[in-house]
Amino acid sequence: MTRCVVGLFDSGVGGLTVAGRVFEKLPGLPILYFGDTAHVPYGNRSPEELVRYADGIISFLTGQGARYIIFACNTSSSLSLEIMRTRHALPMMGLIVPGAKAAVDATRSGRVGIIATQGTVKSGAYERAIRSLSPGTVVYSVPAPRLVPLVEAGQMDGPDTERALHEYLLPLREQGIDTLILGCTHYPFLRPAISRIFGPDVTLIDPAEATVEAARSDMFGRGLLPPGDGVQPCVHRYFVSADAPGFLHAARSFLGRQAEIDVREVCLPD
Repeated sequence: MTRCVVGLFDSGVGGLTVAGRVFEKLPGLPILYFGDTAHVPYGNRSPEELVRYADGIISFLTGQGARYIIFACNTSSSLSLEIMRTRHALPMMGLIVPGAKAAVDATRSGRVGIIATQGTVKSGAYERAIRSLSPGTVVYSVPAPRLVPLVEAGQMDGPDTERALHEYLLPLREQGIDTLILGCTHYPFLRPAISRIFGPDVTLIDPAEATVEAARSDMFGRGLLPPGDGVQPCVHRYFVSADAPGFLHAARSFLGRQAEIDVREVCLPD
């Protein structure tokens, strides 16, 4: 059986946190990664723009051989996933529901915080998902628009990052949350700095972990991932819509896969 090729996409380097989980849990699975760096960040984009971008990217990834799509972007998962499921025949997995389930399972106090882009917070997607699973859970959401540009610039630490994180996180700490969803795939790169603010009493949820587990189960159920598939060598391919050298530098830094990263810049209809 031909192995399932999985397509992942994000506005930039953030989705590499999801790709990293795929490498860990499905090491023999070839991936196609698309970083829409021409339109980063997605957080301040309109729903219409996000639908248009996702449509073009999924069409491109399908043309490159993808048979399964993982939305490696919370904003796009919030605002375009369901529409894409009506337009494209291949199966897809988003971040919101798996991330919400992980948070509900983790919280002890029933007080969950979310930091995310403006688009994700405004959509209310995480709140709806959490309350459908656990109606009594109290959810506090904070938009954190400055974090994606900081991560894209490689500033995982330093005074600017610390100031931004304190601004966004201190109100959540004051609410007494015991669980925090990192509601943007860029944010796990800031995990050490976030942990310093909250300490050990707050569980940090990276939705990528639960999402890749859910995708693996879904692929098995669909017959796309037969037993033993995970031990075969494979080649991953990376595409961006702008600044391939900048993405390559970031990818090498984040993934540590210097010899295996080849980035191709492509122009999709805007």
